[in-house]
Amino acid sequence: MRPFVEAATEQRVQAQMPVVVTLPDGSRREYAQPVTVAEVAASIGPGLAKAALAGKVSGRLVDTSFTIDHDADVSIITDRDPAGLEVIRHSTAHLLAHAVKELYPEAQVTIGPVIEDGFYYDFSYKRGFSEEDLRAIETRMQEIARRDLPVHRELMPRDQATKLFRGMGEQYKAEIIESIPQDELISLYRQGEFIDLCRGPHVPSTGRLRAFRLMKVAGAYWRGDSRNEMLQRIYGTAWADKKALDAHVHRLEEAEKRDHRRIGKALDLFHVQEEAPGMIFWHERGWRIYQTIQGYMSRLWAKSGYREVRTPQLVDRSLWEKSGHWEKFHDDMFTTESEKRTFAVKPMNCPCHIQIFNQGLKSYRDLPLRLAEFGSCHRNEQSGALHGLMRVRGFTQDDAHIFCTEDQIQDEVSTFIDLLHRVYSDFGFRELQYRLSTRPASRIGSDEAWDRAEHALEQALNSKNLPWDLQPGEGAFYGPKIEFSLRDSIGRLWQCGTIQVDFSMPGRLGASYVAADGSRQIPVMLHRAVFGSIERFIGILIEEYAGAFPAWLAPVQAVILTITDRQDAYARTLAENLARQGFRVEIDLRNEKIGFKIREHTLQRIPYLLVVGEKEAQNGTVAVRSRTGEDLGPMTLDAFGGRLTQEVAGHGFFAG
Repeated sequence: MRPFVEAATEQRVQAQMPVVVTLPDGSRREYAQPVTVAEVAASIGPGLAKAALAGKVSGRLVDTSFTIDHDADVSIITDRDPAGLEVIRHSTAHLLAHAVKELYPEAQVTIGPVIEDGFYYDFSYKRGFSEEDLRAIETRMQEIARRDLPVHRELMPRDQATKLFRGMGEQYKAEIIESIPQDELISLYRQGEFIDLCRGPHVPSTGRLRAFRLMKVAGAYWRGDSRNEMLQRIYGTAWADKKALDAHVHRLEEAEKRDHRRIGKALDLFHVQEEAPGMIFWHERGWRIYQTIQGYMSRLWAKSGYREVRTPQLVDRSLWEKSGHWEKFHDDMFTTESEKRTFAVKPMNCPCHIQIFNQGLKSYRDLPLRLAEFGSCHRNEQSGALHGLMRVRGFTQDDAHIFCTEDQIQDEVSTFIDLLHRVYSDFGFRELQYRLSTRPASRIGSDEAWDRAEHALEQALNSKNLPWDLQPGEGAFYGPKIEFSLRDSIGRLWQCGTIQVDFSMPGRLGASYVAADGSRQIPVMLHRAVFGSIERFIGILIEEYAGAFPAWLAPVQAVILTITDRQDAYARTLAENLARQGFRVEIDLRNEKIGFKIREHTLQRIPYLLVVGEKEAQNGTVAVRSRTGEDLGPMTLDAFGGRLTQEVAGHGFFAG
């Protein structure tokens, strides 16, 4: 687990004086002497005392055993609080390590942080863990939880802690401690015979851990370095109660059914292969989806005042140095050399868009100038991080950069938010999450510029009355940003859209315009995207719809199925007619039973199956079935065409 250190000079001296505690509702309680968080909870009521997992004292998350020796704001953390769930997961990771050490004493524990929806712990264990081992470990975790062992925090001088863990044979823990300054106190947690290095806080006892499950075992290098030993990483999940655990497991099962890689193969949409890691081979049907999305956005750009452009794939290293990208990201760039010059395969589009802006003198009357590109980018992602369409090395961004004056920022951001809402709604996403990410420690530009940029984004969010969360320090190196995350049908969040304010890069690359007073000024540049990566967005859509795309987006909107070969000519005429109307239609003339054809195309999630037999050919109709098995009855071709036209228009196919 992560170590927590405290300077020896910060040890609390418990002064014998009254302590005033201010609770979240504003009420105050006075105690005659220093008091623990657990005692504060007990003084409020037995129910809260029983539910308390941790406390927050003057903003710091602490154990229930923490002593409050001065006036402070105090809140009691229970499993209903997000912080309480993190404490549960943190403690369950320790429970996992405890169980492993009891079952496999020769295993060494390393680190085990909380992650989204759970935790993991890395172990050095030569034999490796099997699926059967995981079940045995989980059973032992349940046994330790039932023992209801008290969990105690201890502080120990660094050298003493190093000696302790080396004596236990825990060389990895000793290595972690040795990297900490010598004059620090080390935070340790003990439950029964098990002791671990950790920041905390933890639950008061193991009996508070009731709903957990081990999910899988994988490999991971010590400290993430492939030159180091391969460790055994055990992943787990933990929740406040069994109902929440069961709901999470159900979501995972549903997500597995919707895995875009499996569905992509079944529907013949795309594939990846070892000869081109992280690159997508788009098949015909997958490419139709890609082109539909690209065409939709291109029309929306034109309607919204964007100028669509195209920039080179290879750009000289000098431009990336001027923009600041080389210093930050050159390890992630693919490079090549020609005629003693180093070129980078474009990892992003922004410096190139500034080169287009720089062509010809610009006036304040030309602003805002919106340049958009389906920019093909490449980044040298680690091979272990690649994941289907979700994490690739070659991808296309729906990228745009808005050059504007500082006074135009808020209006442009607000207009972009409206556009983003429309797009997500057209694709079926209604629930969004908004985060404002502010200046990181390593950045370019003045603090004054960052102040103005952050304020403009905050104003834009507030003007829309949107709820948003603050992410301090998570902005890009050149400017703050708003991140837009969409929630899918099984509750997962996907961060896709973004808009970033950049006061620095245009000046670094020589961009300027003539202001109203005749002076030369540097424009502000807004970096913005809705999809982010088109590849990743398609992966999200595949999983959102489980491959059953809405008719406007489906690669094949209807398939015509003949009962006998006597209807072949009629089927071809129908297909030609629908194709002329702009619909994506296929015909199945195979000499197979109609039931077989219907089942096969239903599994391909095609929205409409048009069955034609002798009666339909004579009457000039089609028998229409939906992919859900609903029999929609006979229709004329005009009636079916009208139905499909209405459906695709209603789902945003036409961006007008």
